[in-house]
Amino acid sequence: MSPVTVLVADDNPVIRIGLRQLLTAEPATEVVGEASDGAEALRLARELRPDVVLLDVRMPGTSGLAVLPELATFTCVLMLTSSEEDETIRAAVRDGARGYLVYGTFDENAVVQNILAAAGGGSVFSASAVRVLAGHSSSSPPERVPAADPAVAALLSEREAGVMQLLAAGRTNGEIAGTLFLAPKTVKNHINRIFAKLGVTSRAQAVAVWIGTAR
Repeated sequence: MSPVTVLVADDNPVIRIGLRQLLTAEPATEVVGEASDGAEALRLARELRPDVVLLDVRMPGTSGLAVLPELATFTCVLMLTSSEEDETIRAAVRDGARGYLVYGTFDENAVVQNILAAAGGGSVFSASAVRVLAGHSSSSPPERVPAADPAVAALLSEREAGVMQLLAAGRTNGEIAGTLFLAPKTVKNHINRIFAKLGVTSRAQAVAVWIGTAR
């Protein structure tokens, strides 16, 4: 299969270099261009027609949010940013972003997984974005995040559903273990079974399926 082509749009050259090195080392992805602001991202996306655009929210000149509505009409856009403001997250999803990923909430492997998932038609979100989309403030995680589709919850056992609710609320494995009085290894095993049942490979994908935002 041909690699997923990616355009990286971020005003920070260090971030662009890091993403290029990461994605170039992965056979499943190929960086076809880089942009330092929204206007350049839109121009290059029209010219190169990448499968996925990694788009920062705020950049000097034309912001990522400013060009998102047009970009989203012809390519898959993933917001990759440090911004966790509620309204920014809502605006990005409203204007067509396939996902919203916040730096510091994922590792290198997750970047590639999320790009491939989005290119395949999925929706991927960091936990803070999930909380906002579920109707909660990103700074005040809820105790429970209900499944939007009861059929999703029906796929899991009662214990797995409890773990999934806390995972969707942005809890770490250690926090889930403490809340449910489970061993950390048991929590990890539950999460692995949840991933298998939901057909996902990352926490962000699992949460997207759980709250009904995955496509």
